[in-house]
Amino acid sequence: MNKKNPFLSNPFLGLFTLWSLFWFIVVFLLFYPFIFILLQKLSYRKYAAKLVRIWSKCFFFFSFIRFEVKHHFVPDKKQNYVFCANHFSFLDIPVIVYLLEHYTSFVGKSSLGKLPLFGYMYARLNILVNRSDNASRAGSLSKALKALQSGRSIAIFPEGGIVSKKYPYMAKPLKDGALIMAIQQQIPLVPISLFNNYQIFSDKPLMIRPGVIRAEIHPPIITKGLTLDDVPMLREKLYHIIQDPILKYYSLDEPQ
Repeated sequence: MNKKNPFLSNPFLGLFTLWSLFWFIVVFLLFYPFIFILLQKLSYRKYAAKLVRIWSKCFFFFSFIRFEVKHHFVPDKKQNYVFCANHFSFLDIPVIVYLLEHYTSFVGKSSLGKLPLFGYMYARLNILVNRSDNASRAGSLSKALKALQSGRSIAIFPEGGIVSKKYPYMAKPLKDGALIMAIQQQIPLVPISLFNNYQIFSDKPLMIRPGVIRAEIHPPIITKGLTLDDVPMLREKLYHIIQDPILKYYSLDEPQ
C-alpha cells in the first residue's frame, strides 16, 4: 500500500477525500434528527436502520463510487441470517449496509460507541464488544443470539476486526462467535467477499478514491443439523469461501 500522503503527492486525491468526507458528514447531520427520534422506541429502530442505508447510498453516490456485485444468492427478506465478510477497511461497514436490505445488526468494537452523535446511533442499532474482555465477548454473543431470536440478522467480521498484516490475505484463525450463533439458532451463514474496499478507502493515510467496489455474495452455508462439534470444519469452510475468490481476483496463492 502507498504510504505517501495523498494531499501532498496527489492534490486531486486530497481534494476528493475532502469532498467525500463533506458529503458523509452533511448527509449524516441532515438525517440524524430523524434517526434519533426513531431510536427512542425499539419497534421503530428498523426504520432508523433504513435511514442509515439511505445515508450510505448517498455517500457512495456523491463519492462517485459504484458497485459490481456478483450474486450467487439473494437473501430472503423473511429469513434471518448471519452474514460474514472479510475486514480490511473502515469502508466495509457502509458497504455491507449498502448491500443488505435486511434489518441487520453488526457486532462491532465498543470504541465506536464513544464517538459523538454517531456513537449513540451505532450503539443502539448494533451490538458492541470489547474484544479484549472475556465478559464483554460473552455478553455480545448473548445479545446477538437474542437479536437473531427476535428476527434480526447479524453481520460480523469473523477475523475479529481489521487485524490482517498483509492485504488481501485474511487473518487466521477466524473467531468462532459467528459459527456458534448460526449453529445454535440453526440459521444459514452467508459468506461475503469484499475484494477492494481497502484500495478505495485507506485510513493510513486517510484517503478516498473514486472507483468500483467489487463484492461477491456467496450461497448460504446451511447449519441445520450441525452441532458445536462441527465448528472447526465450519471455520475452515467459511474461510476458504470468502478468501479463495479474493486471492483468485489478485492472482495470488494461498499463504503457506
